[in-house]
Amino acid sequence: MKKSLLALLTLLVLVVSGCANNNGGNNAATGNDANAGNAAAEPVKIKVASLIPPMTDILDIVKPLLLEDGVDMEIVVLSDNVQPNEALANKEVDANFFQHVPYMQQFNDSKDANLVAVQPVYDAIYGGYSKQYKTIEELPEGATLVMANDPSNIGRSLQMFADAGLITLKEGVGIQATQADITENPKNYKFEEVDLLMLARMYDDADLVAMTPAYASPLGLTPKKDALITEREDSEFTITLVAREDNQDSDAIQKLAKRISGPEVKKFLEDNYAEIALPAFE
Repeated sequence: MKKSLLALLTLLVLVVSGCANNNGGNNAATGNDANAGNAAAEPVKIKVASLIPPMTDILDIVKPLLLEDGVDMEIVVLSDNVQPNEALANKEVDANFFQHVPYMQQFNDSKDANLVAVQPVYDAIYGGYSKQYKTIEELPEGATLVMANDPSNIGRSLQMFADAGLITLKEGVGIQATQADITENPKNYKFEEVDLLMLARMYDDADLVAMTPAYASPLGLTPKKDALITEREDSEFTITLVAREDNQDSDAIQKLAKRISGPEVKKFLEDNYAEIALPAFE
């Protein structure tokens, strides 16, 4: 009888022990599932470099929308027009939003980089502005015309000057033009090339400054109201979201591309920048 009782007690201990182990295993699995759920809910972090409004304004609009999509975007505001591409090429940021495609291509060529255009966002109306003169006809002999000093914007400016009849360029050079391609300059205009971020400062002293609305707008200038000349409507200089070849198809970058060309951004541009920036998407 004692042996039977002892065997029964031993069996009960084994059963209870097994149940406890099973419960512990279930708790661990539940905990792991919860941790996995938390990990899945963590947003993907990306960094996007930019410079000035309205680019930074657009990114501010997109940021909370992206968070709904599971992407946490950090906006990195840099101080010159070289850093955003350098940072992207060096994988310090995941994308940038400040430039047009010719400028990006010029960077790729000069740095052997692999930046790619992802999503066109808006067309910035390029114009020539003067504080001293009200019409282009008033520009005097020997006037100083200022433009940005990077090759893409030099060509852009010279093409605009040629379209306005100020100069004549070699046939076919288009936006690849340099000052060496000027074949006729009847009023002996002088051309000064400065850093992109210096354009607004030159407005007080130069006779004519070629710049985008991003630099004219802080001066209270708009192309429709204040520009003496503007470029053609078939411009190649749409401000574009840019990434790298190795990440352009990533889920986070594609979600950013969708949001940056969404109805919220379109409405923002139409409500706030209708005279200077035209949405480049439907």
